[in-house]
Amino acid sequence: MDGEISGPELEAELDDDDRPLIVDIRNSRQFERLRIPGSVNIPLAKLPQRVEEVRDAEHVVTVCPHGKASVKAARLITSFEGFDGTVESLSCGLSGWDGPVEGEDVATEESQDAPF
Repeated sequence: MDGEISGPELEAELDDDDRPLIVDIRNSRQFERLRIPGSVNIPLAKLPQRVEEVRDAEHVVTVCPHGKASVKAARLITSFEGFDGTVESLSCGLSGWDGPVEGEDVATEESQDAPF
C-alpha cells in the first residue's frame, strides 16, 4: 500500500485523463445506493478472487464507509503478484466524502444525506 489519499486530493484527480481506478469494497446493494462516479464495485470478501481486474491499473484508490477496511483492501491489492501500480485508501471513507456521488439514493449530485 502506498498510503492514503484525502477526499479533496481524490476529487481533484477525478477530471484527470489518468484518473485512478476507484474500487468500492462495500456490498453491491450499498454500492447501488450511493457511490463515487466511475467507481467499480468489488466487495472486500470477493477481492482475493477478483484482484486480477485491477492488474493493469496504474493508480488504484480503495473506498469503504469510513476509511478503515479500504486500508486492508489496498494492502491486499499491493501484495498481488504482478501488480506494480500505486494503491491508496480514501482516508475519509464515503462518510467524509464531499465530492460528487451518484446512485439510487441521490436526488441531486450535491446530496450527501444517504446512508452508507
